[in-house]
Amino acid sequence: MQPLPGIRIRRLRLAGVSRNYDVDFTQDQRVQGLSVVAGAFSSGKTAVLEFIAYGLGGKRHPRHPEVLRKVRSCLLEVELSGEAHVIERPVGEPSKVAYVRKGTLDSQPLSKPESRPVEPAGAPESLSALLLGHCKLEGVQLREAPSSRESRTDPLSFRDLMALAFLPNERIASTDFLFENRFMKKHKLKQVVDVVFGVHDDRAVELGQRIRELGSRLTQSRSELAAARAFVDEQDALPIGPLVAQQYEGELLELTQQLQALDEAAQAGTTFAGRLRREHQQAAQRARRAAGVVRDCETQLARMMPLRAQYAEDLVKLNMLAEAQRLFDPLSVTTCPACLHRLPAPPSAENGSCSLCSYELPHGAGPLTLGTADADHSSDDGRLNIAAEVRATKARLKEITAYVEGLDASLATLKLQAEDAAIAEERAAAAVDEATSPTVTPFLAARDNLQRRREEVLRHLQHAENAAKLQASLEKRAALVERQEAQIERLREERDRLGDAAQDRDLVIGRISSRYSELLQQWRYPKLSQPMIDTNLVPHVRGDSYREASSGARTLLTLAWQLAVFEVAVETSAAHPGFLLIDSPQKNLGHGGTRDAVIADAIAIDDFYRHLTGWLAEQGSGAQVIIVDNSPPTLVEDNVVVRYSRNEDRPPYGLIDDETTNDNTAPPQPPHSDKS
Repeated sequence: MQPLPGIRIRRLRLAGVSRNYDVDFTQDQRVQGLSVVAGAFSSGKTAVLEFIAYGLGGKRHPRHPEVLRKVRSCLLEVELSGEAHVIERPVGEPSKVAYVRKGTLDSQPLSKPESRPVEPAGAPESLSALLLGHCKLEGVQLREAPSSRESRTDPLSFRDLMALAFLPNERIASTDFLFENRFMKKHKLKQVVDVVFGVHDDRAVELGQRIRELGSRLTQSRSELAAARAFVDEQDALPIGPLVAQQYEGELLELTQQLQALDEAAQAGTTFAGRLRREHQQAAQRARRAAGVVRDCETQLARMMPLRAQYAEDLVKLNMLAEAQRLFDPLSVTTCPACLHRLPAPPSAENGSCSLCSYELPHGAGPLTLGTADADHSSDDGRLNIAAEVRATKARLKEITAYVEGLDASLATLKLQAEDAAIAEERAAAAVDEATSPTVTPFLAARDNLQRRREEVLRHLQHAENAAKLQASLEKRAALVERQEAQIERLREERDRLGDAAQDRDLVIGRISSRYSELLQQWRYPKLSQPMIDTNLVPHVRGDSYREASSGARTLLTLAWQLAVFEVAVETSAAHPGFLLIDSPQKNLGHGGTRDAVIADAIAIDDFYRHLTGWLAEQGSGAQVIIVDNSPPTLVEDNVVVRYSRNEDRPPYGLIDDETTNDNTAPPQPPHSDKS
């Protein structure tokens, strides 16, 4: 069976820092009609649906602490009119750009991902335009004031269409289900329903506008295709068939193997020269050691010569000091320190006392000089023993001179040894070359020939790859032109049929209302009477609007409204995406703190799932429904694609299954709508 036009969800992948987190909605590589995400409260079930909506152009994604810590990007594998594509958007700050490529998550990218802006949604290259094109709604304009024919218009965005494809938890059982408290959004929802079923006002005018807009895009696409073809012709990039490319690849592999075999043969053919190579290595080592010894000797000489000169200069200074002390005695006393008159005679020892101060001297009599009278009051600590210093300096100078003369005498011998070692190393290298050259030269010539052939094959392969890329670009542009031509032709046919068989909006509303009534009957709604949907799309029961019903009753009424629109759209091949996301269909029917006892006791959730499985197997074959439910009944156990336990002993714990504890250090996050 051919897949329905529109969009189907195949897989969700949250790419993390160290690992990925996947949810698969396929079975045997085909999209399941009904997929259920089950599990405990606060395990990330609702986040699965919200990430799907984010991948399809939603404004925000779940911002739970574990998501921001672990996840870096959201990848959504979808079928667009039956062809697999991957949509990728970064996670963190909601991105303004999505990257789209053909293929699956696990397949190698066939081409560079195409960048598509998320805003503005009406841009021809936006993600919204791509998705709407596969829903037969590309180029649709919505009037800001529906009652005025002169009103300005805004382009339909895929986010507007998601109101019919995603039923979040906060809308189920809400008294604002149809956005009654938001005037513009309420009217836009009504317009979206009319557009999906092709019964909105000024349908012919709107089709004409879409045809004109697509016509201008088609003209631009044709111009770009012609320019691309001219460029390819100028580059002489003739397409190379896959067989030729495979032939080049095989030849390249063969040449690589031949080069490897040739290198191995050359290595094996020169093993006989191993002894010569070892001798050359030993000679080279001896030459390096000899050169190192010469360098060390020259370095020592360069360091010792200034040191020897310094000691010789110190010896000269000491000799001059000794001579000065003998010629001049700066410590002799010739003047009285009290009256400053010259003494008639130098101080002397008289009767064992100093003649100048009458101090009793411990030593014998004799001429006195300052500081030699008493060893307790005068010491040699501040005076230099010149004779001892002269002897020590002469000894060091003699040692340095002897060491320098020894180095200088050995340097000539060391240089001769280094030269002999270098000559021996050159002879050993020449011997190796002489022994191996006759054997290696043929290998080198053959290797050069193989290398030239390999480079030539590589050039051919590069040319083939460039030609393939250019051809792929041409095919992509040609496919775009064909798709736009087909869209224009389909719109023209639809416009031509309007005059004879325009669909009646009342007929469509009547069919939706009838399906709404059938659903409530199948679900055994208590005391069911007067179920209907009026022309403003408001569901009624028992003569009152859904807003007057109890919480549990509103759950059933909102589910019935959403399913009725979806089922009728699928059965009539309307411009619906073809999938439906539902979050917590058992809300107020047995889960949570607000349980509607009357409704919950009378309604079995089995009836809800039994209807879905039966409809998807028959009238709704090819459509897709994804449901988040805490405890789905056993009859849909085979449809459960993943079950989160919030129990570390029963994996998976949750969507981010390696986050099993609360992080109290994480910053507070804004309130979130995940009730499951």
